[in-house]
Amino acid sequence: MACFLVPTAEAVITTITKKVISKKEMENPSENQEINFSEKLGWLNKMLWGGSALLAFEHLWHGEITPFFPFLTNAVDSADRVVMFQEMATSGVGMAALVTTVWLGMVSVVSYWEKKKIPVKVVQK
Repeated sequence: MACFLVPTAEAVITTITKKVISKKEMENPSENQEINFSEKLGWLNKMLWGGSALLAFEHLWHGEITPFFPFLTNAVDSADRVVMFQEMATSGVGMAALVTTVWLGMVSVVSYWEKKKIPVKVVQK
């Protein structure tokens, strides 16, 4: 239905946040060897955008997304909209929360490595 819209909305917000933080980090570069927060936030962006794209493709594949307004098949009827919003509130929020929790775990591990001076190999673009 429309569960992919919740992680997509989070991805939009984190993308904008990453750009703002990245500009501030460029103005005030850090002397230490830690990975910038904007880089870590980029990991979350990639996870959210990738998952949202896969979910959108799956919904498109099953005919739940149409190329004409209102674009979502369950947005036509008001009774179906209630079900759609319930799915967004349960599945969509759950997926976004799970991805964010996994990202927080990744950031925690890397922060631990940085504090213990364990070398972390980061591929710079």
